[in-house]
Amino acid sequence: MEQFIKRLTSKQLEEMERQFAIYVNGAQEVIPALELKNKIAKSIILNTPLKVKLGLDPSAPDVHLGHTVVLNKLKQFQDNGHIIQLIIGDFTGKIGDPTGKSTARKQLTDEEVKHNAKTYFEQLGKVLDMEKAELNYNSSWLSELNLEKIIHLASSMTVARLLERNDFSERYATGKPISLHEFFYPLMQGYDSVILESDIELGGNDQHFNVLMGRHLQEHYGMEKQIVILMPLLEGLDGVEKMSKSKHNYIGIDEKPTEMFGKTMSLSDELMGKYFDLVTDLSLEDKLNIKNELKLGKLHPRDAKMLLGKTIVNMYHGAEAADHAEENFKTIFQKGAIPTDIPERKWDGEKRIGIIELLVTLELLPSKGEARKMIENGGVKMNSEKINDIFTEVSIVDGMILQVGKRKMMKLKL
Repeated sequence: MEQFIKRLTSKQLEEMERQFAIYVNGAQEVIPALELKNKIAKSIILNTPLKVKLGLDPSAPDVHLGHTVVLNKLKQFQDNGHIIQLIIGDFTGKIGDPTGKSTARKQLTDEEVKHNAKTYFEQLGKVLDMEKAELNYNSSWLSELNLEKIIHLASSMTVARLLERNDFSERYATGKPISLHEFFYPLMQGYDSVILESDIELGGNDQHFNVLMGRHLQEHYGMEKQIVILMPLLEGLDGVEKMSKSKHNYIGIDEKPTEMFGKTMSLSDELMGKYFDLVTDLSLEDKLNIKNELKLGKLHPRDAKMLLGKTIVNMYHGAEAADHAEENFKTIFQKGAIPTDIPERKWDGEKRIGIIELLVTLELLPSKGEARKMIENGGVKMNSEKINDIFTEVSIVDGMILQVGKRKMMKLKL
């Protein structure tokens, strides 16, 4: 690969370093970092945008902040004039990515893939400029492969190399079945990079094997190899597990501004720097300043968290909503007042009901077990009075207010 870095003027070198610093900030791994610098240098000298790829598995279209980690990194490339290659895996989605799975994934139908892809477009537009992004369905080239080409593709990889993947090796060691078609998922993902001639591919660090396959296959087909940027997985609100809706530790990008802000304020202080880096659209300079002031004690963690909450809400709902969410939080938690815009629910049920059944019926808690636990932990209030007895019988009156935890409130109307 030609060394374009050596051809840069001092001004061009400054621009290359500026872009490089932005792209590597927050990344867990860049493979290899020096080649990324050279790719940026080539782009500057030839005045040609880089092609930056992200493959999307259309089996899980509900986007939360954990998903936006790679999207925000893509946005940084897009803001610098590079081409974003979004690949909807409508063909590979029928196989299902085996990453992290102990059994074969359920194969999706054409209808399921199309529905999920449409949902993706709507949500990705909240982070990326979709009018400037390339949208690709990998069925347009993968469905055209004949058996001869598939065999040639398969010949580039050994079974031993595929079994290096933890999920495959664990299943093989424990005697769990591995279907032959699952081996083709990483090969097809890598082949996408061959067809699109991608310069860079992004992915979460759990995609290490899959995204490196693009480099391997591009070399196999005599092409310049792509750079791989792996982003860390974002811990959820519990500060331990990966953010996931199934673990109920997520912040959804479609959630109400007050809910987004409140959830952000519940984050641990230790996670703030990571969240500023990975899920906000602040400049690199601002991110570094915030983390430095926190380290030196010039910025109180509470104030930093308020800024983080406002920044996140502003990104998805606008400045006015961010200001309102901040004021709402201060009203409830700093002044101890009850907000005026509590969600209302018309009650048509019995006028006297057990507190646990009431909480579950109103969907304030998902189960009777969760309701019982919340009451025992002192997390349920009625008209600002804490309820301590799980056997409490409630007389429903117009305008009564129920509160669960710190953020969830509901007013009943008769």
